[in-house]
Amino acid sequence: MITSTRMQHILGACTLALFALSATAQDRPGYGTPVTVAQAKKIAAGVVAECQANKWNVAVAVVDTAGILVYFERIDDTQTASIKIAIMKAKAAATYRRPTRAFLDAINKTGPATMTLPGVVASPGGVPIMVGGKVIGAVGVSGVTGDQDEQCAKAGAAAM
Repeated sequence: MITSTRMQHILGACTLALFALSATAQDRPGYGTPVTVAQAKKIAAGVVAECQANKWNVAVAVVDTAGILVYFERIDDTQTASIKIAIMKAKAAATYRRPTRAFLDAINKTGPATMTLPGVVASPGGVPIMVGGKVIGAVGVSGVTGDQDEQCAKAGAAAM
């Protein structure tokens, strides 16, 4: 049974987490024209080039502003779990208009309440794709460490 004191702590943590995420909501960029297939292929090529240079096997997903998959690719011998993880990272980055690292940081600051938000992926490797200061989609990478996934995702976004 949850005591009233415990419930107050839980509600307080949830409130802090939501405040931490919404406090920067006004600072987030708007949405632009969704990423095209041609742009998505260039982004994926940038990811693959970065990962192959480092001998990393990854899956890469590019989604539009609504988190709908536009393009997917994976390097041979990438772990099967990385397929869904890459797509999830891309969706989270697009729909929340922020890198997925932001969720990890929020959890570290305010606790796990952030994880209750729909579609949250608290693992680096999801990065919004920006054109003219607007989010046009996102790229998600999975297969190595979160920092390495993010390195490849940033290389892909820069390749566009």
